[in-house]
Amino acid sequence: MFLLVTGASGAGKSTVRRAIARELSPAIECVELSDVVTMPGVADLAWRQQATEVVVERALELQAEGRHLLLSGDPVAAGEVLAAPSAAELAAVAVCLLDVTADAQSERLVDRGDDPRLVPHHHAFAKWMRGHARDPRHMPHVLTTNGWPAMRWDRWTGLDPADGGWGMHVIDTSAMTPEHVAAAVVAWVREALQATAPVFHPGDL
Repeated sequence: MFLLVTGASGAGKSTVRRAIARELSPAIECVELSDVVTMPGVADLAWRQQATEVVVERALELQAEGRHLLLSGDPVAAGEVLAAPSAAELAAVAVCLLDVTADAQSERLVDRGDDPRLVPHHHAFAKWMRGHARDPRHMPHVLTTNGWPAMRWDRWTGLDPADGGWGMHVIDTSAMTPEHVAAAVVAWVREALQATAPVFHPGDL
């Protein structure tokens, strides 16, 4: 299974990956993009999507061994994993969105030294991520415009969440400690592996 923990900057993706990697190993390999590909000077949208395909290929290697991959630490959207060229070969994909309120996000970004002028952009992306979690038809151009041409957006752009074909787990981390977020993500991982949390089957999309 490909397990994606995603969210906007400041949601806690990198922190949670570092906190749970040892607990989930060796059955689950926990990575961020830079663990699998070399980071360029400028990581644009098309590069992120190409890098996501490389991570999907790594997940397929682990799948052949009876193991799983968890990607966390980068703002990779569910739609990018599902549209990756090789994603149709994945047995399953489960997605967990780490959400965060604007106030909590601002505080975290300022505390870690991010440029305050960019905070409104991070707020906007967090808002878009919430919309994407609810409905794949929410502003898909955020992913598709200037994206990697090899991506298969048609796998999900027409899905209607009312039909039950779209779903992911959401954790609001705004008032949670890192330890509580880690525990919540581990619980979600267990549920996803047992198919008691929303799971995509890319080959059927």
